[in-house]
Amino acid sequence: MDKLIDIKISDKVLSVDACYNFVLDQSCGGNVLFVGTVRDMNKGEVIKKLAFESYVEMAIKEMKKIAYSCLEKFDAKKIALHHRIGDVGLEEIAVIIAVSAKHRKAAFEACEFAIDELKKSVPIWKKEYLENGSYWVNARP
Repeated sequence: MDKLIDIKISDKVLSVDACYNFVLDQSCGGNVLFVGTVRDMNKGEVIKKLAFESYVEMAIKEMKKIAYSCLEKFDAKKIALHHRIGDVGLEEIAVIIAVSAKHRKAAFEACEFAIDELKKSVPIWKKEYLENGSYWVNARP
């Protein structure tokens, strides 16, 4: 089953091509990519960068649970979940989710489920750096 999922947490630049190539399968007609990038504004405040911290071992364990759920619930063929840690600048990629499935609807649903669950349950914390200071967006690490 581990040949069907690709989980990664890294302080290096993430690759859309690596995720897409991992999930690509000739039996699948639906391939969906979600790429989350750092934007320049949030709630009217100018963002300079984001920083992500994680309890990596637990995060990987939780990401695997999400991936296996996608394979089972949505009949996805393969899934890649990659997330950055450390400082991430404007327009840089913070998260990539790639899913392949026989049909597009299943691929879209699995991808949406994966990002929603990742944000809910995976111990990765985000800090926003603004022009006038910084703050943790969710519970502090």
